[in-house]
Amino acid sequence: MDITNTLFLFNFLQLNILPSFGFLFDIDGVLVRGKTPIPAAKTAFQKLVNSQGQFLVPVVFVTNAGNCLRQKKADQLSHILGVPISQDQVMMSHSPLRMFKRYHEKCVLVSGQGPLLDIAQDLGFSQPITIETLREKYPLLDVVDHDRTPDVSYPSAVELPKIEAVVLFGEPVRWETNLQLIIDVLLTSGYPGNPYHHENYPHIPVLACNMDLMWVAEAQSPRFGHGTFMVCLENIYKKITGKDLKYEALMGKPSELTYQYAEYLIRTQAAERQWKQPIQTLYAVGDNLMTDVYGANLYNRYLEEKNSRKGSKTQIQAEVAGGRGSAALSQDDEIDNIWENELASAAATHCRSVLVCTGVYNPHTEAPLDTKESITETVFHGHRDFRFDPGLVEPDHIVPDVDAAVDLIFHLENFAPN
Repeated sequence: MDITNTLFLFNFLQLNILPSFGFLFDIDGVLVRGKTPIPAAKTAFQKLVNSQGQFLVPVVFVTNAGNCLRQKKADQLSHILGVPISQDQVMMSHSPLRMFKRYHEKCVLVSGQGPLLDIAQDLGFSQPITIETLREKYPLLDVVDHDRTPDVSYPSAVELPKIEAVVLFGEPVRWETNLQLIIDVLLTSGYPGNPYHHENYPHIPVLACNMDLMWVAEAQSPRFGHGTFMVCLENIYKKITGKDLKYEALMGKPSELTYQYAEYLIRTQAAERQWKQPIQTLYAVGDNLMTDVYGANLYNRYLEEKNSRKGSKTQIQAEVAGGRGSAALSQDDEIDNIWENELASAAATHCRSVLVCTGVYNPHTEAPLDTKESITETVFHGHRDFRFDPGLVEPDHIVPDVDAAVDLIFHLENFAPN
C-alpha cells in the first residue's frame, strides 16, 4: 500500500473513532417495561462502553418520567444496564425547569408523586407547596371521597402565601383531590380558600411536564400517563369557565425545549471527554410515535430552519402554548442569559428518530397512512396544543429493539470504536 492510501486509511479511521453523533434514549418501553428490563438493552449498552466502562459516544437518557431525582434514576439504570450511569446523563421531564428562574423564588403548588419537595428544591424552587399540604390547610376543599370528608364545619384559619404558579410534575395518585385543588387555585388566583372569580383570566401560570397520554409497563396494554390527567384538568377547567386552560410552558417530549436541553447535556459530555469533533447528529431512540418520534422530528425541523438562517441571531424556542406556535422565551424573565447562551450555541444539524417495537408502538394498530379527513382527533394521541402533522409522526427508522437501533446507528455513522 503506498503512502497516500495509508494516510487516507489513517484519516478515515481517525474520523470514525471520534464520535460526531450522540444518543438520546427513552427509558420506558425501550430499556424497561415497568421494572422489568428488556433483554436487548443490556446487550446494546455493552457495545456503547469500553473495557473501563466509559461511554464511546455521548449518551443522554431522556425520559418523560418525573417522580424521582436524577440520581435515583441513574442508579436504577446502572443496575439494569450493567454500566455506570451518572445523574448528568439523565434528563427527567422536569429538568428544563432549572432554566425558569423567574418562578424559583415564588410560592408554587406542585402536583405529582414521589419526593415532590426534594425534586422541586433540587430544581431551584424555594417555596414549593404540595397538594397534601394545601389539603391540610384547607380541609373543606377535598370532599369527593366521603370517607375522607373532614369532621369540621368551618374553614381553616391558617393562611398560606399566595400561590403564584402551578407546576405539574406528573400523574398524581388521588386524581379527584388534585383536580379539585388545582381548579380551586386557578379560579381564585392563588387563594384557594376564597370564592371563585371567573373574570380572573388568564389564570396564574401553569407549567406542565410529561404530556404522555399513555406509557407501557408490565400490562399487555398501555397505561394512563400524565397526559391523561392533563386532558381531565383541561376539560374540567373549560367546562366550568368556558375558556381554555393555558400553559406557560410544556416540558418533556415532544417539546423543542426538552431537546435543546438534551443537546446541551450531550455537548457537555463531549467537552468533558475532550472530543473535539462537533456533535452534528442526534439519534432519538424511543417507542412512542406521539412523543419520541414527534419530538425528534419537530426538533429536526427546528435545526433545519435554524441552520438555514445562518448569520442571523438564533432565538431560543420553547413550546409555550405548544403546537399553536413556538414563542421565544423572554431573556429577562424565563431564561437567564447564561442558559440562553448555552442553548443558542447548539451545533447539531440533524435529529433522527429511531422507533423500536418493544413499547407503546405496535406496527399493526397505529394510525393509518391515509392522512386525509378520515384521520380524526381520536387517532392523534399527542397533547391538545400540538397539531397533528403526518410528517412529524413518521420515523426515520423502525427497528425491533434498542440493540438493533445501536447496530443501525453505528452502521449509518461508519463508527468503528477501538
